[in-house]
Amino acid sequence: MKKKDVKWTDKKRTLFGLPLSFTTYTLTSERFFVESGVLTRTEDEVRLYRIMDVSMRRTLGQRIFGVGTIHCCSADKSMKDFDIINVKDPDYVKELLSEAVEKEREDKRVSNREIFSHMSDIDDDDENDNDDDDDR
Repeated sequence: MKKKDVKWTDKKRTLFGLPLSFTTYTLTSERFFVESGVLTRTEDEVRLYRIMDVSMRRTLGQRIFGVGTIHCCSADKSMKDFDIINVKDPDYVKELLSEAVEKEREDKRVSNREIFSHMSDIDDDDENDNDDDDDR
């Protein structure tokens, strides 16, 4: 990870919104990192183009102390769905992450194919069917 490439970094915040934790989150232009641990450090990463959805939730206590949790749904095998827990200014972080994900998906030409079904395509009405099965 190059220091010049870092777009955002913060620690998981604990009591009263203070960064007294051993978990660090880092966003670069291509990847998102979660480093945790004291004696044994663990580093997980997800490539941004693999993130499918980003949402935010804030409890009353989180709103009081200016923190929030961002939930990410990912297609990554090691970090399927993960939370960025108790970060400062979560609105800004969520927007920054969403924009970085969209930019990386455009750059990599990755599309999220969604299938929509229309209720008009589903035919549950048997009264208007012209079934001639009984006549055969």
